[in-house]
Amino acid sequence: MSLTVVQGWRDLAPGQKGACVALGAFDGVHGGHRQVIAQAAKAAQRLDAPLGVIRFSPHPARVMRPDAEPFLLMTPGQQARALEALGVERIHDIAFDADLAGLSDEDFARQVLAQGLGVRHVAAGFDITFGKGRTGDAEGLKRLGETYGFSVSIVDTVVGPDGIKVSSSAAREAVRAGDVALAARILGRPFAIEGVVVEGQHLGRKLGFPTANVELDGYVRPRLGSYATRTRLADGRLMPGVANVGENPTTGRVDARLEVWLFDFDEDLYGQTIETELVAFLRPELKFDGLDALIAQVKADADQARTLLMPPF
Repeated sequence: MSLTVVQGWRDLAPGQKGACVALGAFDGVHGGHRQVIAQAAKAAQRLDAPLGVIRFSPHPARVMRPDAEPFLLMTPGQQARALEALGVERIHDIAFDADLAGLSDEDFARQVLAQGLGVRHVAAGFDITFGKGRTGDAEGLKRLGETYGFSVSIVDTVVGPDGIKVSSSAAREAVRAGDVALAARILGRPFAIEGVVVEGQHLGRKLGFPTANVELDGYVRPRLGSYATRTRLADGRLMPGVANVGENPTTGRVDARLEVWLFDFDEDLYGQTIETELVAFLRPELKFDGLDALIAQVKADADQARTLLMPPF
């Protein structure tokens, strides 16, 4: 069954209600999130109900801390694809606005979960908070479920096989530090930046390495520097490459962006949506003494990336 996105929680049709849902932010859909979804899936199978996920748009942290630096690990589209791959049939996309933020924990359980969505089961992480002032917690959710007619399952802390902490915060810290290998272990896949290819300075093509430029928008900012990458094109092709995430201090500063050079590729990508995985950190962003030094370093980065991405057989 294909994934359906249901907008809002008020005045839903009967066929849009009655799911067993996972409740949380699910930014990154990491191992901990997958365990919460797995609990909801068990209930969905037992109760012969759809498997759903509740997500809030925008992310609650963006509303509560509007001046915070960018922090997202994925776009809604990336999130939807990751959830669909886990068997999720329905996303309840709920606007996180002043009205919702003003609901008490009990009002949220009664109005949104029980009456609005008609949920049959709610799965959540041990650290779940909800309601005005974040007064609701895991134990409170269990009590409210008993009151309003839905069952609840709570997932404990998830630790990775090598002892790493599995959380969105840990993944963000790894990305900010340039440790994309650690971020991939936490997320279960490489951290990837998706966006529309925009016009750049057109300098790369003149220097021999044409780049596809993508704005970072709301993504957590990776450590500025050079990365070995794999880029999925709109037609599904996966292309190896090397990218700079940075501000271009040598050729004229810009807002930090992704500039990826796809190896052995010469097609027009302007206006297309691409998704670039940051596979390995190569070096921090540098300011060079002239274009010759820049060109030499980019070629060295490309050689290193080719070795990492396309090892000899």
